[in-house]
Amino acid sequence: MRGDEPDAGLTCLVTGATGYIGGRLVPELLDAGHRVRCLARSPGKLRDHPWAGRAEVVRGDVTDADSVADAMRGVDVAYYLVHALGTGGEFEETDRRAARIFGERARAAGVRRIVYLGGLTPAGVPEERLSPHLRSRAEVGRILLGSGVPTAVLRAAVVIGSGSASFEMLRYLTERLPVMVTPSWVHTRIQPVAVRDVLRLLVGCARLPADVSRAFDIGGPDVLTYREMMVRYAAVAGLPRRVILSVPVLTPGLSSHWVGLVTPVPASIARPLTESLRHEVVCREHDIARYVPDPPGHPVGFDEAVRLALQRVREAQVATRWSSASVPGAPSDPLPTDPDWAGGSLYTDRRERTVDASPEALWRVIEGIGGDNGWYSFPLAWAVRGWLDRLVGGVGLRRGRRDAHRLRVGDSLDFWRVEEIEPGRLLRLRAEMRLPGLAWLEMYAGTDAEGRTRYRQRALFHPRGLLGHAYWWSVSPFHAVVFGGMARNIALAAARTPVSGEHADAGAR
Repeated sequence: MRGDEPDAGLTCLVTGATGYIGGRLVPELLDAGHRVRCLARSPGKLRDHPWAGRAEVVRGDVTDADSVADAMRGVDVAYYLVHALGTGGEFEETDRRAARIFGERARAAGVRRIVYLGGLTPAGVPEERLSPHLRSRAEVGRILLGSGVPTAVLRAAVVIGSGSASFEMLRYLTERLPVMVTPSWVHTRIQPVAVRDVLRLLVGCARLPADVSRAFDIGGPDVLTYREMMVRYAAVAGLPRRVILSVPVLTPGLSSHWVGLVTPVPASIARPLTESLRHEVVCREHDIARYVPDPPGHPVGFDEAVRLALQRVREAQVATRWSSASVPGAPSDPLPTDPDWAGGSLYTDRRERTVDASPEALWRVIEGIGGDNGWYSFPLAWAVRGWLDRLVGGVGLRRGRRDAHRLRVGDSLDFWRVEEIEPGRLLRLRAEMRLPGLAWLEMYAGTDAEGRTRYRQRALFHPRGLLGHAYWWSVSPFHAVVFGGMARNIALAAARTPVSGEHADAGAR
């Protein structure tokens, strides 16, 4: 049922709920009294979110017209929070096609409003001079505005919040480099916006009058150069003042690789971020406040946004991260649990050990793996593998964890992704490093027939072509050190974990 009374909750469709903004918007809409339906390619990725039991989740893809039409039934407000990532023209065509499908199906279903979060474009710069990603976001906004459904396009520059790609790029550049040789774009003026203001405005747009269909610039109260943002970040974080030297020779492509080497943000994601910083991105109006008034203390200033984000990081309360939506491979990729292995060849490395600890203690070690706790074997080998992955454009080993002690399906974990978790029993990770095939790592906690705690571990690899087979056999001589050492040290760490302890002892790594 739709909400026809002014105070009645609306039915909202959220795309991109597995991503950074979408995953935070859903609970905000629920808390505002709205009903929420999420459209997701992999609904299982949302099952462990704290709000999962309060929202409806349907399977579908914005490029699939039938699934979008089904998801739109009975919807009042449709949020479009997805973008294709990539290079060349392919991702632009994907964005274009998806936006058209979304607008057409929203109009056919009688949706009252579309809300879209796009990028702030620089004033006076011809569109052909914009970066491909920023140009594509502007085009998506135009398509949705032309759909015949009243549409609100919110255009933001840099979003500051715990876990956002922009914040983590800023954070790691500032914290890791007390002396920096930087690209010239550090002198570009930017108007950052706090993530809580982005969410507040997204929620408020659900109630816009029917005759409002336009784009709105959104930003915080501060206009800063990127250099000033780094200096002020250092001050808020209590770091010594940074020395920043800019040079004109770093192109956006070189800048993205530089960012990729220094921060956890890979070059594929850093490139659209750095390209968007070539031109000044400052709000030209604040008209949104006429419809969604600023409450006291809003918009949040840059220093306060950084302080709030750092507090969330230190308290391990990061709800979503930029890496939430970074999922390579199609949902049709075979799983290692498929009967008779639907995908062909499957190489397996198995390890098993008896553990002198309770299954609960063993599970705490398993769930705490990665990030600052490491991988419990041959740290240099893991570090080298991570660096090699970064050099070929992969995500590398430094994405870390969203939460230091708890995992949920869909979390990124260094260069792995949590594909399945059965609390107390199973953790399955799918590799996201660059490989000539698909790889998984499974860890089990259980007991044997005699009641002893047993740790079981499987590394699985599905090769693609001859190169995939050659890769497996070239690294298999090191498995005894890497995977054998991991099983041994996880067992030792579990034995050293107090029964009443809250977290695993990482000393055995």
